[in-house]
Amino acid sequence: MKPKVLLVNDHPASLVALESLLLPDTESAEYEVVSAISGAEALRQVLQHQFAVILLDVSMPGMDGFETADLIHSHPRCAMVPIIFVTAHYADELHRLKAYQRGAVDYLFTPVIPRVLQNKVAVFVELAKKNLLLQRQAEELAELNRDLQVQRLHDLKRINAALEAEIVERRQAEERAHGLATRDALTGLYNRRSLIERLEQAIARANRTGNSLALLFLDMDRFKTINDTLGHDVGDELLIQVARRISGSVRESDVVARLGGDEFVVLMEDLPDFPDAAAVARKIVQANSTPCEIGMHSLKTSVSIGISLFPQDGATVQSLMKNADLAMYHAKQQRRGTIQFFHEELNARVMEKVRLERELQQALAAGQFELYYQPKVDITTGRIVGLEALLRWNHPRLGLVSSGQFLDGAADSGLLVPIGHWVLSSACAQAQAWRDHPQLGSLPIAINIAVPQMETELASTIRNLLREHNLAPRRLQLEITESLLMRDIEKAGVMLGQLNEAGLTLAIDDFGSGYSSLSVLKSLPVDILKIDQSFVRDLGKSAGDTAIVAAVVSMARALALRVVAEGVESREQLDILRSLGCDEYQGYHYCKPLPPAALEDQLVRLGDV
Repeated sequence: MKPKVLLVNDHPASLVALESLLLPDTESAEYEVVSAISGAEALRQVLQHQFAVILLDVSMPGMDGFETADLIHSHPRCAMVPIIFVTAHYADELHRLKAYQRGAVDYLFTPVIPRVLQNKVAVFVELAKKNLLLQRQAEELAELNRDLQVQRLHDLKRINAALEAEIVERRQAEERAHGLATRDALTGLYNRRSLIERLEQAIARANRTGNSLALLFLDMDRFKTINDTLGHDVGDELLIQVARRISGSVRESDVVARLGGDEFVVLMEDLPDFPDAAAVARKIVQANSTPCEIGMHSLKTSVSIGISLFPQDGATVQSLMKNADLAMYHAKQQRRGTIQFFHEELNARVMEKVRLERELQQALAAGQFELYYQPKVDITTGRIVGLEALLRWNHPRLGLVSSGQFLDGAADSGLLVPIGHWVLSSACAQAQAWRDHPQLGSLPIAINIAVPQMETELASTIRNLLREHNLAPRRLQLEITESLLMRDIEKAGVMLGQLNEAGLTLAIDDFGSGYSSLSVLKSLPVDILKIDQSFVRDLGKSAGDTAIVAAVVSMARALALRVVAEGVESREQLDILRSLGCDEYQGYHYCKPLPPAALEDQLVRLGDV
């Protein structure tokens, strides 16, 4: 078997030229040449063949030579294959250093000198031939061993075992050396060098994709005092425990590094928005709020965190690191164990969000929630045919707050289920109170259901509430937003089936925003589609929105579903909805959401009672 040489170049003419230089006489050649025109094809080749050396072009579209080299050396099969970079670009010494850091054994510029290239390749081919010879000799020796006496066989096995142990030991030594080069020896986290390398790569990816990233700079509070007072052994164990808590608080894809001393950094890529970085930072702070038990000591420490964001806070490794560090020092100056963004505006928004979530914890017990009701009107007759219960918060500091302003915070705080139960219970109590009302006594009340509620025993909870308030199931309608429904259609289908069996009317809210298909709708036991108000808003102005609403009405007719339009604010919108065959509407054109007593007065003024 001849050794193999892999040529990787996205330019076919260059491949032919290199092959002709290496194999002027193919019949007498001492090695075979395999070609690849991309990094991806090169990876496939190294998984199929063993190569004596790889000649790798630096500049290739998609995956360049450096990325290809990283991936080749990351696989155990080809981790030790020598790579010679070949490029036409005369870069500076840092560029060449980058190649050697990727495991290159040489770095050549084109046009290459044929004799130089042949001699360099010949060195590695000769090494490969010797390796192949050693393999063949080992195979011949193994075959010979079968014919030797038992004692001889035992001796050879012992020798082979010693050789294998030496190989394993050398390999482990290499792995330890690599680990020492990339990992912090105490905590096992990435070290400064590895962090900077990964941050450079993350910035390059973010520039290509347009995604954002965040850098969290963490500093332990009171560490120097603990280390000086109790000794370095205790200090080291404290660093190890804090490192574990940080690692346990971040996403699997995040990079955690120790810069040295008591400074840590977390690199987060592909963030939907900056509050996600703040949420992870809060988890880290919370994880380090409990004391660390070390020997006889119970040590309470905390971490102060500064956050910088790409690209708004810096476009380079140096600027992001510096600004995150400055934000961390600002956090320490404000109050230890806190979080600060580099931008004050973001700080204010995050602090308001945290404050609102804290106030939410007391809102339910303090009786600060209230239900407002908005009528749903039959488009043909103009009569009220139902009500939607809408949650409001009588905030002692901000006044009346709509649910859209605090439900995300409730979700983050784990309060959606208890708040949702309060809404169900309050709506049932109001339906019971209106039992003898001439107009409202028979109207169904629609209630929005959040996804976390669907994880609970929702159907049995509602049955109990209906029994407690002596209500028929038809008095309640449950609405679930289409986009939330589509997150787990199978689980949602099971829950909706249970609610349907309980006799409840079911509606899909904000229809048109979640991209559900006709087949999905057919499989769900729903009765009503509510058109998303973003389509209703521009009726009469946008032909596209009118066409969408018409399509929704036609789809609903095919599935025998009623259609409700929400957010109707003008006579023109109402006339268009009537012409399209919509069944019901709700919105400010008829009546804004009102508390129960005000709604009763409004209906008297409108002549509906």
